[in-house]
Amino acid sequence: MSMNREELKRMIDRITEQEAAEVLDFIGYLNMKRELEALKNLEQTSITSMDFWDNPVDDEVWNDV
Repeated sequence: MSMNREELKRMIDRITEQEAAEVLDFIGYLNMKRELEALKNLEQTSITSMDFWDNPVDDEVWNDV
């Protein structure tokens, strides 16, 4: 579903203050959900890249550092 932002703004202008507060809370939830997903992706990427260094050859080199 494609929504025009101007239409969304017009719809917000027609709702009560209480409903606007609920919309604001929901937008905050959507932003938090997106940020958590990005954080999970970053965490998974770092775990994957750490696997590259987890091998006997590098372990031996780092033991002498």
